[in-house]
Parts: sequence; C-alpha cells; structure tokens
Amino acid sequence: MFKQLIGKIWRKMPRFLLTKAVRLTQAKFTVSVAAVIMNSEGEILLLDHVLRPASGWGIPGGFINHGEQPEDALRRELCEETGLELENVKLFRVRVLKKHVEFIFTANPKGKAEVKSREILTVEWFLPENMPEEMSSIQKATVEAVLQKS
Repeated sequence: MFKQLIGKIWRKMPRFLLTKAVRLTQAKFTVSVAAVIMNSEGEILLLDHVLRPASGWGIPGGFINHGEQPEDALRRELCEETGLELENVKLFRVRVLKKHVEFIFTANPKGKAEVKSREILTVEWFLPENMPEEMSSIQKATVEAVLQKS
C-alpha cells in the first residue's frame, strides 16, 4: 500500500522535479543500464516500476554504482528486482541524454521473473505488439529498435 502511494505521488510530480531529485545526489552526471530481455516465445520483459514518471511500465534497468561495470550493474539490477539471471548479454547502444549516460543491452532470461524489490509493482512478459499503451514512447522506441536489428 505504501509503495503504491509513493508511486502515485512520484508519477504525478512534474518531470523537471523528478530530474532535479535524481541530479541532487549526482553532482556531474548519472549513468544507468537498461535491457531489452526477450524470452524463447518472443516476449519482452517489462516492469511496472514505482519510480517511473507517467507510466510505470518499461524495460528493466537501474543506476550504476561507483566503480561498477555496466554489464555487472545490469546483472545486479535484474537479480535485485526480478531474481532473473541473464544469458547472451550484448551491448546494443550507448546514448547520452543531457547529463545522463545510458547503456542499453539485449539479453535472454535464465530463471523465473518475479517481484523481488519494493521498487517494482509487477513483472510481466509482453508480445511486442501488446506492450502497455501507457508505456513511454522512448521505452517503446528502444524495444522497436532492438527488434528491427534482430
């Protein structure tokens, strides 16, 4: 109940306030990882995340810790949030958005995905054509770019 309330408050905050909240703890820039994870049925793993503005749905990922390598951060985040291990991890692209650097990977799951973190409301597999409508256009475009390159 508490995490849902926090999620609702966070989602209603203006984007500039969300960005400022994250940037206050990071003096120069932030670095994160994300992954398009596809299972053998061609479904994409999406998480309904408490801290994502507007729509909580998106590909899994998170911030890199000081001194941590991007792939290690991705594996840590996935394990912490869903309990999944990853196979066939490949760097798809690196993009820079203002003061933020994001490493985007592709991977296949090993194990069963389930909610393991207070940051996550739901873990679900979606066929690409059935992704949630409220999912951000940037997240959808990332999935589509990976699928086009596959």
